[in-house]
Amino acid sequence: MKIAVLGGDGFCGWPTSLHLSNLGHEIHIIDNLSRRWIDTELGVQSLTPMDSIQERCRIWKEVSGEKIHFHLIDLAKEYYRLRDWLSENRPDAVIHFAEQRAAPYSMISDRHKIYTVDNNINATHNLLVAMVETGLDAHLVHLGTMGVYGYSTVGAPIPEGYLDVSIDTPDGSKGMEILYPTRPGSVYHMTKSLDQILFQFYAQNDGVRVTDLHQGIVWGTNTDQTRRHPQLVNRFDYDGDYGTVLNRFLAQAAIGYPLTVHGTGGQTRAFIHIQDTVRCIELALKDAPAKGDRVKIFNQMTETHRVRDLAELVAKMTGARIAYLPNPRKEAAENELIVKNDNFLGLGLDPITLQEGLLEEVVEIAKKFAHRVDRKRVPCVSAWTRDLASRVERDPEGKRLKSVS
Repeated sequence: MKIAVLGGDGFCGWPTSLHLSNLGHEIHIIDNLSRRWIDTELGVQSLTPMDSIQERCRIWKEVSGEKIHFHLIDLAKEYYRLRDWLSENRPDAVIHFAEQRAAPYSMISDRHKIYTVDNNINATHNLLVAMVETGLDAHLVHLGTMGVYGYSTVGAPIPEGYLDVSIDTPDGSKGMEILYPTRPGSVYHMTKSLDQILFQFYAQNDGVRVTDLHQGIVWGTNTDQTRRHPQLVNRFDYDGDYGTVLNRFLAQAAIGYPLTVHGTGGQTRAFIHIQDTVRCIELALKDAPAKGDRVKIFNQMTETHRVRDLAELVAKMTGARIAYLPNPRKEAAENELIVKNDNFLGLGLDPITLQEGLLEEVVEIAKKFAHRVDRKRVPCVSAWTRDLASRVERDPEGKRLKSVS
């Protein structure tokens, strides 16, 4: 297939591009490289050194014999360039990663909230409009998030997208199927919730074929393809805005930094290894909906864990100290999370669960590049409200000069 990978320079997009190229697909990465500019804005860098996207593609051609094409297009701002590219190239599938992906970043300030909504919603809507206007009957696979469901304690398994409900009418009770109610916990999660509505409309109105993947928190760094050359390594975010919780714990342990658990650590989250992420994309591509079908929704996760349990696991494995800190997020202190993921298991996914060997691999990567860590960027300091911001702990290591008066 000819596949357009939107946001193919990112944490999930790059290894997915390599994985699909390795399977023999013709891959076209479309990206505005905004994630690299955000690194510059935040004054932080990937723990793993990243070459330019052009150099990465060149190295991949060298080691695999397969060519990955790169196109510099801003989906949110350059609608007509996107439309014309789709019209000319007519991919068989479009994988949409091209959204600002960090909840903490989306909550830093009013500017960051506005940017996240403008970028994410415009990118998704521009893509849908362009597909309709060009008559492109490509399978659209979108990377969403489990966070659209929220993290309140329901006590019942979260279904894959749709919920059967009973409505009381004058003629008696009638059943219907609705989207599972959203309860986003950040501006970022809100944009993914809005994406869902856009997909529903364009599927029912124009027959756009959409698969929406509600993904859990990704951990790990390498895949089978990124291991093939040092310059193909995936990015590794350790900072308080973009680092995912398990990767952050492993990086903190590697540099002798306390494992930062916010609140009680009773937040239960869904997780998936990066190798399973790329495998799920492959499986979703093979199971495309027909024109006129409803949006397919998969829960793309493999297991759930409490944050404090993960911290204790990493502490036991590495000897690291755990620091319990005020929570900058507005969320329940404790929650249960039961999630159905029958669709991917039915398609043949053999999940990678937390294995000490893979955890140690991440620690070793962090140790190798520990000299690239800016310790001031490790704490989570982006707060959800002004009140919470006043309680944020900016010095988990206790190195701040203290008054003796």
